[in-house]
Amino acid sequence: MSLPPLVEPAAELTVDEIRRYSRHLIIPDVGVEGQKRLKNARVLCVGAGGLGSPALMYLAAAGVGTLGIIDFDTVDESNLQRQIIHGQSDVGRSKAESAAATVREINPLVTIEIHNTALDRENVRDIFAQYDLIVDGTDNFATRYMVNDAAVLLGKPYVWGSIYRFDGQASVFWAEHGPCYRCLYPEPPPPGMVPSCAEGGVLGVLCASIGSIQVNEAIKLLAGIGEPLVGRLMVYDALEMSYRKIKVRKDPACVLCGENPTVTDLLEDYEDFCGAVSPEAEAAVVDSTITALELKEWQDAGKDVFLVDVREPAEFEIVRIPGATLIPKGDILSGEALSKLPQDRQIVLHCKSGVRSAEALAALKAAGFREAVHVQGGIISWIRQVDPSLPAY
Repeated sequence: MSLPPLVEPAAELTVDEIRRYSRHLIIPDVGVEGQKRLKNARVLCVGAGGLGSPALMYLAAAGVGTLGIIDFDTVDESNLQRQIIHGQSDVGRSKAESAAATVREINPLVTIEIHNTALDRENVRDIFAQYDLIVDGTDNFATRYMVNDAAVLLGKPYVWGSIYRFDGQASVFWAEHGPCYRCLYPEPPPPGMVPSCAEGGVLGVLCASIGSIQVNEAIKLLAGIGEPLVGRLMVYDALEMSYRKIKVRKDPACVLCGENPTVTDLLEDYEDFCGAVSPEAEAAVVDSTITALELKEWQDAGKDVFLVDVREPAEFEIVRIPGATLIPKGDILSGEALSKLPQDRQIVLHCKSGVRSAEALAALKAAGFREAVHVQGGIISWIRQVDPSLPAY
């Protein structure tokens, strides 16, 4: 479905701009008119991480006049495997500031607006209102739903992307012309069902594959060329090297953009809506949570602890707490591993950050292991509080 250009063209291109963008200008579908539209465009990139890195770099190179960057995080060494907008010297630096520096180096003609803050219910409307188009590079469901809801309520189109291990997805959501994210995913997945990239990993180059698709869609929308991915979901499998498109229809019963919407404002709490952990896990951890320091004290005192690492084998191979036994969370939830657990020892569960171990703890409590506990903050807390020599990931 062809759509009209999202922005009006700028008055002119300077001599420097004509030199820089000459390879665009000689494309008939872009030309001087299309480049003027890019120059006049204001695009916000939500996140300067895996998807935000290639998106910001190519948006800048393409000549998008104003680029907004919103990210409250700092650069970590584990980011460098895929977040190519940052370098070794940026570790510890604000991601927004680091990304802005790289963008300036790529194209000094671009105006950069930095939002070094967390996107939340209080600021999302004001920030989004300043831009023509949103590029969503977020990595959690709570923010994805908030981005979608704010875009629909403000009448803004946005380009969405998602990555996990070897798989990527991309689409354009614009309620005025097609479905919104809630039409595709009316409800978030159950807590713990879909691991994050921090838990499951992501092939670094996949970020470039999906991020470049997002930029391609952004350019098409801004200049009014081609057929944007409105009403279509692009699914990419890097291992199979296959792309396929799935038609996504606007849901007339959508609570946000349907015929009789019931969601007419931003939700009070998107974290609660998406549920970081299940209600069962929330109940299980009450009075059954210890710190990494307490676990170390138990070990030093000779307490008979059966320490269970509920992460995946690949994570266990990277780093482990001394004395831990690997029993992946899935084996506990399925009941397959319950016979391996002793009834006469203190069971302590841990994962990377505490989310998966909380879910496993709930399963153990339901199976009769009433005295089991889990480690708050998981192995990351152990590294920070007990043994900083171990590698974090």
